[in-house]
Amino acid sequence: MTQAAILYRGMDRATLAREYDARGSVPSFDAEYARYVAGSEVAQREHRRIADIVYDAASGETLDLYPAEPGAPLFLWIHGGYWRASSKDDNAFVVPGLKAQGMAVAVMNYTLAPQASLDEIARQTRAALAFLHRERSRHDFGAITIGGSSAGGHLTAMLLAGGWHAAYGMPGDVIEVALDLSGLHELEPLRHIEVNSWLSLDDAMIDRNSPIRHIPSRSSTTLITAVGGRETSEFRRQTSAYAAAWADAGHRAETVAMPHHNHFDIAASLGSSDSVLARAVAAAVKRQAA
Repeated sequence: MTQAAILYRGMDRATLAREYDARGSVPSFDAEYARYVAGSEVAQREHRRIADIVYDAASGETLDLYPAEPGAPLFLWIHGGYWRASSKDDNAFVVPGLKAQGMAVAVMNYTLAPQASLDEIARQTRAALAFLHRERSRHDFGAITIGGSSAGGHLTAMLLAGGWHAAYGMPGDVIEVALDLSGLHELEPLRHIEVNSWLSLDDAMIDRNSPIRHIPSRSSTTLITAVGGRETSEFRRQTSAYAAAWADAGHRAETVAMPHHNHFDIAASLGSSDSVLARAVAAAVKRQAA
Protein backbone atom coordinates (compact mmCIF):
# COMPACT_ATOMS: atom_id res chain seq x y z
CA MET A 1 0.00 0.00 0.00
CA THR A 2 1.31 3.43 -0.96
CA GLN A 3 1.73 5.79 1.96
CA ALA A 4 -0.40 8.94 1.71
CA ALA A 5 1.55 12.12 1.03
CA ILE A 6 2.08 14.45 3.97
CA LEU A 7 0.85 17.89 2.96
CA TYR A 8 0.68 20.13 6.02
CA ARG A 9 1.84 19.83 9.63
CA GLY A 10 2.20 16.07 9.38
CA MET A 11 -1.27 15.55 7.89
CA ASP A 12 -2.28 13.92 4.62
CA ARG A 13 -5.22 14.99 2.47
CA ALA A 14 -7.78 12.79 4.23
CA THR A 15 -6.75 14.04 7.66
CA LEU A 16 -6.84 17.66 6.54
CA ALA A 17 -10.28 17.12 5.04
CA ARG A 18 -11.57 15.84 8.39
CA GLU A 19 -9.90 18.59 10.40
CA TYR A 20 -11.37 21.35 8.25
CA ASP A 21 -14.80 19.81 7.76
CA ALA A 22 -16.82 22.15 9.96
CA ARG A 23 -20.15 20.64 9.00
CA GLY A 24 -18.90 17.14 9.69
CA SER A 25 -17.82 18.12 13.20
CA VAL A 26 -21.44 18.29 14.45
CA PRO A 27 -24.17 15.61 14.49
CA SER A 28 -26.50 17.70 12.29
CA PHE A 29 -25.46 20.81 10.40
CA ASP A 30 -29.07 21.27 9.29
CA ALA A 31 -30.20 21.51 12.91
CA GLU A 32 -27.43 23.97 13.74
CA TYR A 33 -28.27 26.19 10.78
CA ALA A 34 -31.99 26.01 11.50
CA ARG A 35 -31.16 27.60 14.84
CA TYR A 36 -29.46 30.48 13.00
CA VAL A 37 -32.49 30.98 10.78
CA ALA A 38 -35.02 30.83 13.60
CA GLY A 39 -33.02 33.24 15.76
CA SER A 40 -32.64 35.62 12.83
CA GLU A 41 -36.36 35.64 12.14
CA VAL A 42 -37.04 36.58 15.76
CA ALA A 43 -34.39 39.31 15.73
CA GLN A 44 -35.71 40.85 12.52
CA ARG A 45 -39.22 40.83 13.92
CA GLU A 46 -38.41 42.24 17.35
CA HIS A 47 -35.67 44.79 16.66
CA ARG A 48 -35.80 47.93 14.54
CA ARG A 49 -33.89 47.41 11.33
CA ILE A 50 -32.71 49.66 8.51
CA ALA A 51 -32.46 47.05 5.78
CA ASP A 52 -30.41 46.67 2.60
CA ILE A 53 -28.12 49.68 2.91
CA VAL A 54 -25.69 49.63 -0.02
CA TYR A 55 -22.21 49.97 1.45
CA ASP A 56 -20.19 49.32 -1.73
CA ALA A 57 -21.19 50.84 -5.07
CA ALA A 58 -18.81 48.61 -7.02
CA SER A 59 -20.47 45.35 -5.97
CA GLY A 60 -23.87 46.64 -4.85
CA GLU A 61 -23.51 44.62 -1.64
CA THR A 62 -25.61 45.58 1.36
CA LEU A 63 -25.84 45.50 5.13
CA ASP A 64 -28.63 45.76 7.66
CA LEU A 65 -28.36 48.18 10.56
CA TYR A 66 -30.00 47.60 13.94
CA PRO A 67 -29.73 50.98 15.72
CA ALA A 68 -29.28 51.55 19.45
CA GLU A 69 -29.14 54.66 21.61
CA PRO A 70 -27.19 57.69 20.30
CA GLY A 71 -23.48 57.28 20.89
CA ALA A 72 -23.74 53.53 21.42
CA PRO A 73 -20.89 51.31 20.19
CA LEU A 74 -21.47 49.70 16.80
CA PHE A 75 -20.74 46.01 16.23
CA LEU A 76 -20.21 44.81 12.63
CA TRP A 77 -20.98 41.08 12.29
CA ILE A 78 -19.36 39.16 9.39
CA HIS A 79 -20.95 35.80 8.69
CA GLY A 80 -19.22 32.49 8.10
CA GLY A 81 -20.05 29.75 5.60
CA TYR A 82 -16.58 28.99 4.18
CA TRP A 83 -16.92 32.13 2.04
CA ARG A 84 -19.48 30.41 -0.20
CA ALA A 85 -22.69 30.25 1.87
CA SER A 86 -24.99 32.15 4.25
CA SER A 87 -26.18 35.76 4.29
CA LYS A 88 -27.05 38.68 6.52
CA ASP A 89 -30.68 37.49 6.61
CA ASP A 90 -29.63 34.26 8.32
CA ASN A 91 -27.19 35.99 10.68
CA ALA A 92 -29.40 38.47 12.50
CA PHE A 93 -29.43 35.93 15.35
CA VAL A 94 -26.46 37.80 16.88
CA VAL A 95 -28.48 40.99 17.35
CA PRO A 96 -30.34 40.33 20.64
CA GLY A 97 -27.27 39.53 22.74
CA LEU A 98 -25.30 42.48 21.43
CA LYS A 99 -28.24 44.87 21.75
CA ALA A 100 -28.68 43.68 25.36
CA GLN A 101 -25.18 45.03 26.01
CA GLY A 102 -26.13 48.42 24.57
CA MET A 103 -24.58 48.01 21.13
CA ALA A 104 -25.95 48.87 17.71
CA VAL A 105 -25.39 46.06 15.20
CA ALA A 106 -24.65 45.92 11.49
CA VAL A 107 -24.89 42.58 9.69
CA MET A 108 -23.33 42.50 6.24
CA ASN A 109 -23.55 40.51 3.04
CA TYR A 110 -20.60 39.88 0.76
CA THR A 111 -20.49 38.28 -2.68
CA LEU A 112 -19.97 34.56 -2.19
CA ALA A 113 -17.27 32.37 -3.72
CA PRO A 114 -16.74 31.25 -6.41
CA GLN A 115 -18.57 34.21 -7.93
CA ALA A 116 -16.13 36.44 -6.04
CA SER A 117 -12.48 35.72 -5.27
CA LEU A 118 -11.17 35.82 -1.72
CA ASP A 119 -9.36 39.04 -2.62
CA GLU A 120 -12.69 40.58 -3.64
CA ILE A 121 -14.49 39.32 -0.54
CA ALA A 122 -11.79 40.88 1.65
CA ARG A 123 -12.10 44.12 -0.33
CA GLN A 124 -15.85 44.22 0.22
CA THR A 125 -15.43 43.64 3.95
CA ARG A 126 -13.00 46.53 4.15
CA ALA A 127 -15.39 48.66 2.10
CA ALA A 128 -18.15 47.90 4.63
CA LEU A 129 -15.97 49.03 7.53
CA ALA A 130 -14.96 52.18 5.66
CA PHE A 131 -18.60 52.92 4.90
CA LEU A 132 -19.60 52.57 8.55
CA HIS A 133 -16.71 54.80 9.59
CA ARG A 134 -17.90 57.47 7.15
CA GLU A 135 -21.48 57.10 8.37
CA ARG A 136 -20.57 57.31 12.04
CA SER A 137 -21.81 60.87 12.57
CA ARG A 138 -24.98 60.34 10.54
CA HIS A 139 -26.08 57.40 12.67
CA ASP A 140 -24.38 58.62 15.87
CA PHE A 141 -22.19 55.58 16.52
CA GLY A 142 -19.63 55.44 19.26
CA ALA A 143 -16.81 52.92 19.24
CA ILE A 144 -16.64 50.58 16.24
CA THR A 145 -16.28 46.91 17.07
CA ILE A 146 -16.26 43.93 14.71
CA GLY A 147 -16.62 40.18 14.82
CA GLY A 148 -17.24 37.03 12.87
CA SER A 149 -17.10 33.26 13.02
CA SER A 150 -15.12 30.77 10.89
CA ALA A 151 -14.77 32.45 7.47
CA GLY A 152 -16.17 35.53 9.21
CA GLY A 153 -13.40 35.18 11.79
CA HIS A 154 -10.91 35.16 8.92
CA LEU A 155 -12.45 38.33 7.47
CA THR A 156 -12.43 39.92 10.92
CA ALA A 157 -8.69 39.24 11.13
CA MET A 158 -8.23 40.63 7.60
CA LEU A 159 -9.72 43.89 8.88
CA LEU A 160 -7.08 43.88 11.63
CA ALA A 161 -4.25 43.47 9.13
CA GLY A 162 -2.01 46.44 8.51
CA GLY A 163 -1.35 48.45 5.39
CA TRP A 164 -4.74 48.76 3.70
CA HIS A 165 -6.50 51.64 5.46
CA ALA A 166 -5.14 54.63 3.52
CA ALA A 167 -6.49 53.27 0.24
CA TYR A 168 -9.97 53.34 1.82
CA GLY A 169 -9.60 56.83 3.23
CA MET A 170 -9.59 55.83 6.86
CA PRO A 171 -7.15 55.80 9.78
CA GLY A 172 -5.68 52.57 11.05
CA ASP A 173 -7.11 52.80 14.57
CA VAL A 174 -10.84 52.66 13.81
CA ILE A 175 -11.51 49.24 15.37
CA GLU A 176 -11.70 49.33 19.16
CA VAL A 177 -12.50 45.65 19.79
CA ALA A 178 -12.54 42.57 17.54
CA LEU A 179 -14.25 39.25 18.32
CA ASP A 180 -12.70 36.41 16.30
CA LEU A 181 -14.53 33.08 16.70
CA SER A 182 -13.00 29.90 15.24
CA GLY A 183 -11.26 31.92 12.54
CA LEU A 184 -9.09 30.65 9.69
CA HIS A 185 -5.85 32.61 9.84
CA GLU A 186 -3.38 30.55 7.81
CA LEU A 187 -4.88 29.41 4.50
CA GLU A 188 -2.13 27.06 3.31
CA PRO A 189 -3.94 23.87 4.46
CA LEU A 190 -7.07 24.80 2.53
CA ARG A 191 -5.38 24.47 -0.86
CA HIS A 192 -5.22 20.70 -0.30
CA ILE A 193 -8.92 20.04 0.33
CA GLU A 194 -12.33 20.56 -1.27
CA VAL A 195 -12.50 24.17 -0.09
CA ASN A 196 -10.02 25.05 -2.83
CA SER A 197 -12.53 24.03 -5.50
CA TRP A 198 -14.34 27.31 -4.84
CA LEU A 199 -11.39 29.45 -3.64
CA SER A 200 -8.79 28.61 -6.34
CA LEU A 201 -5.93 29.50 -4.03
CA ASP A 202 -2.39 30.02 -5.27
CA ASP A 203 0.74 31.02 -3.36
CA ALA A 204 0.18 34.74 -3.80
CA MET A 205 -3.48 34.64 -2.81
CA ILE A 206 -2.67 32.55 0.25
CA ASP A 207 -0.03 35.04 1.29
CA ARG A 208 -2.29 38.07 0.76
CA ASN A 209 -5.19 36.50 2.62
CA SER A 210 -3.56 34.71 5.55
CA PRO A 211 -4.02 37.28 8.33
CA ILE A 212 -1.51 35.65 10.67
CA ARG A 213 1.10 36.80 8.14
CA HIS A 214 -0.11 40.41 8.28
CA ILE A 215 -0.36 41.32 11.95
CA PRO A 216 0.40 45.06 12.21
CA SER A 217 3.38 46.30 14.17
CA ARG A 218 1.12 48.80 15.95
CA SER A 219 -2.52 48.38 16.97
CA SER A 220 -4.83 49.80 19.62
CA THR A 221 -7.44 47.08 19.05
CA THR A 222 -8.33 44.59 21.77
CA LEU A 223 -8.61 41.16 20.16
CA ILE A 224 -10.97 38.68 21.81
CA THR A 225 -10.70 35.11 20.55
CA ALA A 226 -12.79 32.05 21.30
CA VAL A 227 -13.14 28.58 19.84
CA GLY A 228 -15.44 25.76 20.84
CA GLY A 229 -13.98 22.95 22.89
CA ARG A 230 -15.89 20.54 20.66
CA GLU A 231 -14.28 21.79 17.47
CA THR A 232 -11.53 19.96 15.59
CA SER A 233 -7.93 20.29 16.69
CA GLU A 234 -7.02 22.40 13.64
CA PHE A 235 -9.74 24.97 14.25
CA ARG A 236 -8.60 25.16 17.86
CA ARG A 237 -4.96 25.48 16.82
CA GLN A 238 -5.67 28.17 14.23
CA THR A 239 -7.44 30.29 16.85
CA SER A 240 -4.80 29.87 19.55
CA ALA A 241 -1.94 30.52 17.10
CA TYR A 242 -3.45 33.79 15.92
CA ALA A 243 -4.19 34.94 19.46
CA ALA A 244 -0.60 34.17 20.47
CA ALA A 245 0.82 36.00 17.45
CA TRP A 246 -1.34 39.06 18.22
CA ALA A 247 -0.16 39.10 21.84
CA ASP A 248 3.47 38.50 20.82
CA ALA A 249 3.27 41.65 18.67
CA GLY A 250 2.53 43.57 21.87
CA HIS A 251 -1.20 44.03 21.27
CA ARG A 252 -4.06 43.54 23.71
CA ALA A 253 -5.45 40.01 23.53
CA GLU A 254 -8.10 38.18 25.53
CA THR A 255 -9.43 34.65 25.30
CA VAL A 256 -12.91 33.49 26.29
CA ALA A 257 -13.12 29.77 27.09
CA MET A 258 -16.08 28.03 25.42
CA PRO A 259 -15.36 24.37 26.26
CA HIS A 260 -18.89 23.06 25.73
CA HIS A 261 -19.53 24.67 22.33
CA ASN A 262 -19.13 23.45 18.76
CA HIS A 263 -18.22 25.27 15.55
CA PHE A 264 -21.76 26.63 15.09
CA ASP A 265 -23.39 27.14 18.46
CA ILE A 266 -20.47 29.28 19.64
CA ALA A 267 -21.71 31.99 17.25
CA ALA A 268 -25.35 31.28 18.09
CA SER A 269 -24.57 32.00 21.75
CA LEU A 270 -24.29 35.70 20.83
CA GLY A 271 -28.07 35.74 20.53
CA SER A 272 -28.57 35.18 24.24
CA SER A 273 -29.38 38.20 26.38
CA ASP A 274 -26.68 37.08 28.84
CA SER A 275 -24.15 36.07 26.17
CA VAL A 276 -20.69 35.68 27.68
CA LEU A 277 -19.15 36.74 24.37
CA ALA A 278 -21.29 39.88 24.05
CA ARG A 279 -20.47 40.77 27.64
CA ALA A 280 -16.76 40.34 26.93
CA VAL A 281 -16.99 42.72 23.97
CA ALA A 282 -18.91 45.33 25.98
CA ALA A 283 -16.44 45.09 28.86
CA ALA A 284 -13.49 45.52 26.50
CA VAL A 285 -15.10 48.62 24.96
CA LYS A 286 -15.49 50.13 28.42
CA ARG A 287 -11.86 49.40 29.27
CA GLN A 288 -10.74 51.01 26.01
CA ALA A 289 -12.68 54.15 26.90
CA ALA A 290 -11.33 54.33 30.45
